[in-house]
Amino acid sequence: MVLFYSTNSCDGEKVNFEQALLRGLAPDYGLYMVGRSEIPKFSQEELQEMKGKSYSQIAYNVLSKFLIDEIPEADLKSLLDDAYDEEIIPTEVQQISDTIRIMWLTKGPTYSFKDYAARFFGRTLNYFLKKRGLRRVVVVATSGDTGGAVADALHGLDSVDNIVFFPKGAVSEGQRKQMTTLRDNVYAFEVNGDFDVCQSLAKNLLGDKEFVGEVFEDEQRLTSANSISVGRLLPQAVYPFYAYSKVGEEFVASIPSGNFGDMMGTVVAKEMGLPVKKIICGVNENREFPDFLKTGEYIVNPSIKSPSSAMIVSHPSNLARLIDFYDGHMYDERDAGTKKVTNPGMIDKMPNVEAMKEDIYSMSIDNDTHYSTMKKAYDEFGVVLDPHGSVGWKALEIYHSKTENANEIGVIYETADPGKFPVDVEKAIMQVPMVPKRMQEQKGAEERIFSIENKSDKTAQGLKLSDSQISEAKQKIKELFA
Repeated sequence: MVLFYSTNSCDGEKVNFEQALLRGLAPDYGLYMVGRSEIPKFSQEELQEMKGKSYSQIAYNVLSKFLIDEIPEADLKSLLDDAYDEEIIPTEVQQISDTIRIMWLTKGPTYSFKDYAARFFGRTLNYFLKKRGLRRVVVVATSGDTGGAVADALHGLDSVDNIVFFPKGAVSEGQRKQMTTLRDNVYAFEVNGDFDVCQSLAKNLLGDKEFVGEVFEDEQRLTSANSISVGRLLPQAVYPFYAYSKVGEEFVASIPSGNFGDMMGTVVAKEMGLPVKKIICGVNENREFPDFLKTGEYIVNPSIKSPSSAMIVSHPSNLARLIDFYDGHMYDERDAGTKKVTNPGMIDKMPNVEAMKEDIYSMSIDNDTHYSTMKKAYDEFGVVLDPHGSVGWKALEIYHSKTENANEIGVIYETADPGKFPVDVEKAIMQVPMVPKRMQEQKGAEERIFSIENKSDKTAQGLKLSDSQISEAKQKIKELFA
């Protein structure tokens, strides 16, 4: 059986997938991770057999390596066939040129790559809860697409409620309405702050067992669907296997990166034996990670607004997993009393940065280049990208500009339908993209929004979660569920 440990105590307690999924965050605020030496491997023959298979079949091949001891074969296949029904969530790998492919992860219910992990997460969580006769409240923070995807995936499930925190004024109208119009068991909260504040609030609530026990009479009632959940990480390892089944040979993965879930999933896939030559981590102007690879210093700065709004993340959660994977240790320093993060991204054991750079190439794409790249892709190839996809495109272009890499096939992860960002797309290509059908229907729907009105603290590192915001959130959750 594959076991998972906390990145804050790799030599401590180990749990199975079910326990890690139900907990969300480890009790010591670490992220659940599988040891590098324990990651299952594929043979070359097994990889070749993936060619021509459906997405759900490939997902079974990959995920059964981790889960077969906990979910029987028939149940797992049924769960994945439902999650990845091609009538609901089709996946396409489009050839653009001899060296460029785009993997469109944008055709699911909320038109974002987040649908893939969210649908797996929701179905496995509900499966385990029903088996145990339990209920959970899933707490999730979003910078744009995660909230809508998780809300849609959990909406109507009989053993789950969903609380979504999103930064007020920092998501598009379409993204907001994917969360706020569902109602029923979905509770959308707008927070006076940025994504990092929302993420800190989610982590604070998940770790406050005393509060959770007081409100729900069950200290384990809250769990997470953010990138911090191992239930989100594992399905993100499936994409590159699907890309390989279509490309048929070694490739470079170019990944627009915010909270680093897709990148970390691809790191896991590479370790499983998938022939990924290089993992390109393109970020926007929140450039903490590429700067870390250059300097060896990790400094969290105030987050910077960008057209790639879902990637406005100055301190990616999955970086703790990446540091752990390369034999280092990163943690968030917390106040002993309130458990609030006081110093994010502390590294007390450096990872093997040279090994990291062997596998990963990272660069920052500035805001203006988002638009010029979208225009170039449209003018030269007729391809309409969204702002996030433009980061993946430009990062691959920069990588290919190195003479020795010019002929390597690159697969760009396109992560959101351009119709979710009509203002940015029109600014870039002077054409208004088509708004996806379901978003058109939600446009006129009534919203239900709960607000965290207290302000964040302002610090040299940017906005930080305030005590008053924590108190307000707790009071409103108590009113909803008590």
